[in-house]
Amino acid sequence: MLDNERYLSLVTFRRDGREVATPIWFAEDAGRLVAFTLRDSGKVKRLRNSPRARFAACDARGRVHGPWRDATARVVSEPAAVAGMLEHLHRKYGWLMGLADFFSRLSGRYSKRAYLEIVPTS
Repeated sequence: MLDNERYLSLVTFRRDGREVATPIWFAEDAGRLVAFTLRDSGKVKRLRNSPRARFAACDARGRVHGPWRDATARVVSEPAAVAGMLEHLHRKYGWLMGLADFFSRLSGRYSKRAYLEIVPTS
């Protein structure tokens, strides 16, 4: 689906319908995408209000260079599911993900992560 892409622009929707796009790291797992962010981020709050989302391949600054696809997204908290998501992220990003985990633990942000499941609808 998004082979060789490092970043994904994830669009979530405010209550009034306005879009908010954010570039994120992601990994693919059996037709779905997995990602992580901070638990108190705006995208998590918006997803709790509505699972409606869309995504496209982008660069680190969020400049989209692929087609948009509609999706539903949710926050995953089950420990076994989170472990599987982390495995896919580590497999894709390797030492970069290890480095992100290391600095997240140092700063205390690791325990404040939320894990996202993004399922294409089209």
